[in-house]
Amino acid sequence: MTGRAPTSTLAGWSRAPFSAEGLTYECFEKGEGPAVVLLPELPGITPEVLGLAEHLVDEGFTVVMPSLFGTPGKPLSVARTAAVLARVCVSAEFRAFATNARRPVADYLRALARELAARTPGTGVGVIGLCFTGGFALAAAVDDAVLAPVMSQPSAPIGPGAARRADAGVSEDELRRVVERTRKDGLCVMGLRFSEDWMAPQERFDTLSSRLGEAFKVIRLSSAPGNGDGFGRRAHAVLTLEVRETPADHPALRARAEVTAFLHERLDG
Repeated sequence: MTGRAPTSTLAGWSRAPFSAEGLTYECFEKGEGPAVVLLPELPGITPEVLGLAEHLVDEGFTVVMPSLFGTPGKPLSVARTAAVLARVCVSAEFRAFATNARRPVADYLRALARELAARTPGTGVGVIGLCFTGGFALAAAVDDAVLAPVMSQPSAPIGPGAARRADAGVSEDELRRVVERTRKDGLCVMGLRFSEDWMAPQERFDTLSSRLGEAFKVIRLSSAPGNGDGFGRRAHAVLTLEVRETPADHPALRARAEVTAFLHERLDG
């Protein structure tokens, strides 16, 4: 791969705390239009996450980013990622290793989605989870306010074992409610991953496909040896680190465009 992923800064973003369900996080907001909650990937709201956020703002969305961990705006580094990972792994609100887990942060995100739905235009709210937060987007979709959940390379629960690899990243009760919404309300869930990405295992996508059926829309990019797009075998961050804005048919750029179209279709009303 050549070139760099789109990046940006926190310039122009408003900042205010939002409290719900016993949790408080600083939230960054920018834009106008239907609301999209963009969840950070480890180690936090990096310049690459901000690059995705600015793209969504340019597309006509109100984007809100809760700073769930890390230092907002700081660049990605191995040391910073390791330090943040160590903290989230022992955090009760994330329950990083647990299977069939209802995570307290999901209740917070559902409250945030309801608050945004009440004050922004559109039919509802989109939620994009990235990497460690990928499954949180699915958990948020328990609430009727969330109409466009996007799980990009969902990586929790983390850790070894077949049960963790196949776990959907939510509790059985939450997953059952999402399944009900796909049948009653026409809810669709989008999932993205690279083919060789062990951090977002195929078994997790198999579980989601089995439970959600055609309501689970999967974008799969090849990172197999010798793939024609130049992705390395460790390719992971579909919508951030792996995006290139040229050429126009770059597969990760196309994936970002598909996510944007999904949000417009579901939220514009």
